[in-house]
Amino acid sequence: MTAKRALTVLAAASAAAALTVTATTTSAAAPARAAACGAGYVGLTFDDGPSGTTTKLLDALRQNGLRATMFNQGQYAAANPSLVRAQVAAGMWVANHSYTHPHLTRLSQAQIDSEISRTQQAIANAGGGTPKLFRPPYGETNATVKSVAARYGLTEIIWHVDSQDWNGASTDAIVQSVARLTNGQIILMHDWPANTLAAVPRIAQTLASRGLCAGTISPQTGRAVAP
Repeated sequence: MTAKRALTVLAAASAAAALTVTATTTSAAAPARAAACGAGYVGLTFDDGPSGTTTKLLDALRQNGLRATMFNQGQYAAANPSLVRAQVAAGMWVANHSYTHPHLTRLSQAQIDSEISRTQQAIANAGGGTPKLFRPPYGETNATVKSVAARYGLTEIIWHVDSQDWNGASTDAIVQSVARLTNGQIILMHDWPANTLAAVPRIAQTLASRGLCAGTISPQTGRAVAP
C-alpha cells in the first residue's frame, strides 16, 4: 500500500469513528435529559417584579439552569420595560399580577377590568408578549375576578406551596418549601426578598436531587409541564 493510500484509509477510519462517537453522544443525551426530569416538572413563580433586584434574580436563575414564571405588576412593567425584556431574554415566562396589587375582591367589575387590562397592555408594550396566565394579588379571587380574567384569555394561577418568603422566611425555609413540591405543582416566591435570591442555587440542587425540573405552567391545566 502506498503512503498516499494508507493516509486515505486512515482518514476514512477516523471520520467513521468520529461519526460513531457523535451519534452515540447524541443518542445518549436525550435519555439523560429525560432521566434528569424523571419525577416531572414544577412551576417556580416570582411575584411583584420587575424591581431593582430583578437583574440579580435573573442572573442567578440562568446560572443555575432554572426557568420561572414572573408574575409582574403592570405599574412596574410600565416603569421598567427593559427589565421585562430582560426576563424574556433570560428564558422566563411573563404573566399578569394586576396593575397596582389591590384586593381585587373588594373592587367593582370595572375596576378589576382596569387592573387586568392595563397590565396586559403594559407587559405587551414592554416586550413581554401577551400574558396567558394571571395571578390575583394575595391569591384572592371570586367569580367576578375569574370572569374578567377569562375575558382576556387568562388562566388564573394560585399555588400549591407558599414559600413564605414575603413573610421573612429564611433561606433554609424557602429551600425546604421547594422540597415539598411534587410533579405539576407550583410554588409562590417573590422577586424582591434577599433570602429568595440566596436560595436559588440550593433550589436547583434540591430539584435535581429529586429528579424534578423547572417547567412552564400550562394555560390549559394550570399545572407545571415540560417547557
